[in-house]
Amino acid sequence: MVLPRFLIVEARFYEEISDHLYEGAAAVLGNAGLGFDRIAVPGALEIPAVISIANQGAKPKYEGYVALGCVIRGETSHYETVCNESARGLQVLAVSLGLPIGNGILTCETWEQAVVRARPDEQNKGGGAAQACIAVFEARRRFGLVKP
Repeated sequence: MVLPRFLIVEARFYEEISDHLYEGAAAVLGNAGLGFDRIAVPGALEIPAVISIANQGAKPKYEGYVALGCVIRGETSHYETVCNESARGLQVLAVSLGLPIGNGILTCETWEQAVVRARPDEQNKGGGAAQACIAVFEARRRFGLVKP
């Protein structure tokens, strides 16, 4: 039996936050017995594009995707654009292609909020995103849509 593989796509704009999110996601995927790879992108807006690229071809390599990153409100409206467009991009991919995607892109007002949400020993949002991805993967399996 081939081990299902997942791809963690992480925005590295806030590296410390990304490391915490990754730690939580990797632990959940590993504890579930799933294989995974990791790829870094500069920011949250690039995550949907990389997932779309990774999913191309007749036989995509990955069964699911975990999107990790953080957007912290600044002084301009750029925050709303990045939050809304990254979430919209992930949702479009998930719904239109039926992809298991766990959205672990934090949208926070402050650095302190982000740290609490990212740390595996606190809110563990990276782990939660991996769990969401696994849940959709299992639904696909239930409906016979997972490759043998």
